[in-house]
Amino acid sequence: MTEERLSLAMERIAQIPEETGIREPFHDFFCSSAAFLTRLFSLREEVRSGAYRERSLPEMQELQDRLYREMLPGQYGESWLNPAYAAEKVRSPAAGAGIHGGAGKKEAAGKMTGPALSALYAELYALPKFIFEGRDEDIAPVLEIYLQVFGLFAGGEVPSCASVRDALYWYNFDYLDVTVPERSRELLLPCDVQETLYHGMAPEDLRYLFLSGDYISAETLKTAAFLNSLPEEKARAAADAMVNGFLTGFKVLGKDLSSRTSVAVRFSRGFERLVKLSAERFAEAGLKTILPGSAVRMAERLPGSTERQISRSPNRQFDYDHRFDCALFWDKAFTDRKLSELRLSYGELREEAEGYAGPAVIETFGEPEFEPAECPAAFSLDPKQRKLRAAYMNANLTLRNEFMPDEKTSFTIIAWPLPETGDFFPALFDDILRINTLDTELYRDLQQKIIDVLDLCDHAEVKGQGGNETDLRIALRRLSDPARETRFENCVADVNIPAGEVFTSPVLEGTEGLLHVSEVYIDGLLFRDLRIRFERGRAVEARCGNFDAADETGKKDLQDPGRQYVIENIMGGHEVLPMGEFAVGTNTLACATARKYGIEAKMPILIAEKTGPHFALGDTCYSHEEDVLTYNPDGKAIVARDNEISARRKEAPEEAYFGHHKDITIPYEEIGSLSAVNADGTRTDIIRRGRFVLPGLEALNGPLDRES
Repeated sequence: MTEERLSLAMERIAQIPEETGIREPFHDFFCSSAAFLTRLFSLREEVRSGAYRERSLPEMQELQDRLYREMLPGQYGESWLNPAYAAEKVRSPAAGAGIHGGAGKKEAAGKMTGPALSALYAELYALPKFIFEGRDEDIAPVLEIYLQVFGLFAGGEVPSCASVRDALYWYNFDYLDVTVPERSRELLLPCDVQETLYHGMAPEDLRYLFLSGDYISAETLKTAAFLNSLPEEKARAAADAMVNGFLTGFKVLGKDLSSRTSVAVRFSRGFERLVKLSAERFAEAGLKTILPGSAVRMAERLPGSTERQISRSPNRQFDYDHRFDCALFWDKAFTDRKLSELRLSYGELREEAEGYAGPAVIETFGEPEFEPAECPAAFSLDPKQRKLRAAYMNANLTLRNEFMPDEKTSFTIIAWPLPETGDFFPALFDDILRINTLDTELYRDLQQKIIDVLDLCDHAEVKGQGGNETDLRIALRRLSDPARETRFENCVADVNIPAGEVFTSPVLEGTEGLLHVSEVYIDGLLFRDLRIRFERGRAVEARCGNFDAADETGKKDLQDPGRQYVIENIMGGHEVLPMGEFAVGTNTLACATARKYGIEAKMPILIAEKTGPHFALGDTCYSHEEDVLTYNPDGKAIVARDNEISARRKEAPEEAYFGHHKDITIPYEEIGSLSAVNADGTRTDIIRRGRFVLPGLEALNGPLDRES
């Protein structure tokens, strides 16, 4: 039955170029997208017959590049995949001739219909994954919504913006009972690791990558080839670093691993060798491996989601332009139904959820620096939708915690460089391996000296230098019994690799001032002159200088685009967020290594947060685990686990959490002082002029002094 649906759909799609009843530029859109589908189904026939496996690696690359050609940077500017191009085409005189109601209607059609068609085209790029995985039942609905929208234009009239939007709305809404359980199974069911990674091919035959359905870049091929070339001892050491961190996390947090049966390994394409070795180690610990894939449908690619893509994007500007396509359908009914389907799917997978131990995540860094161009034509969430998104993220976390309680799960995250860092990549990989396997006992003892000082003071102060205008007062929790209690967690290499930080949940009342960073990359996006002002522990003002030049020339039609950029990409769409974490990073070796290779801007936050004081916006590090008491290596209970907002979790849980936590680091060289301040005003400096000055921490300055 499904094959018949596909055959009928493709038969109709093949006729689209001959259609004469569709006005331009819409005929051009359907011809372009139909040509893509024709190329795609030609590939499907090769995959199904087995002929694709016989192709050479260069042939597979060429086929992929032909398939993705409109998304690649060279052609994206004049592709219907680009919302700006689509909007402009629909606003053109030819399009306007078919839009009744004058200039206003024409402008509205450009703003809505063009980007909606662009979003539909982007949805077609979910199909390669479905084809390689043999998921015909997922292919059919995508083709059918495409033909449904085509039908709106086929009569010669230009449909209203609302009718196009409604078609896409109901496509996403109606299939939630299919897409949500399917995604839940993918996130919770263990797999055959060897088959899932290599698809029956030898690991040294890199053609296996092109059988995944994901986009495979030249850099991904270089990564896989490099990891395949590593000596076994070094490859195992890299894999063991993550596994040991995950297993140690259960011990450090006092959680029982014996009742857990599975672990989700999230990785990037090219790292298959490390994943396979990790899976073998996890199996020795009694854990089966889950390998979640990327979220590819627009209903799955929800902004703020912690799930990550596992393949390199052909064009990061494309990803950025389409990050809010969900604005087409995001409303309360959609939110409620998605949560309802999530509850049902988790219930059906209750046994698997009860055995879930948590995620082990391989992050990567080294991609070229990316500063996105703002696209006014792209969809964005309106204020009501932003509130719905925040409510959804909070409810989703609460639901996950009901079936996979945080007090019974853990996680670990580790980061590795990519070949794009430069010709020094092999040497950098060795240095990062060293950083990821540092002596945790050394850092434990050094960090305890910082904690001992911060536990006895009234509050902490951080001030910038050399153009950094940071001036922050951080209020800290009072200790009832300093001999048995502590404010800060002594974090070594377990859940967050590498070692190197102490952190706490600040008291909001009394936390005031300005956080300023001259330049920082967060989630791969550049922020210049980032300024966040706190009042009573809340970030009430936030903006960056990325778009100041555009503002001066009047080319931007967004209200304060620097503020909007921060709200969308750092604050998760929230207008106001609390300071959920204050931390002191101690990994000066990581800082010196970044400077050595000139890759400070490319370091992931996982490592960057250890290279200076950092602050997190949103939930605390103990979100949903506030009542699970844990202890530092010295035996003291970590009691600063919540703040005035999360303390409302029992009486008003919907107000206690944001489902968001984003770290911002100030590099050592921009720190004038970080001080523990007593009630009488006396102070003890921990960092002064970018160096640790607290007695006993001299060893931390060694890497910085050698680097300078």
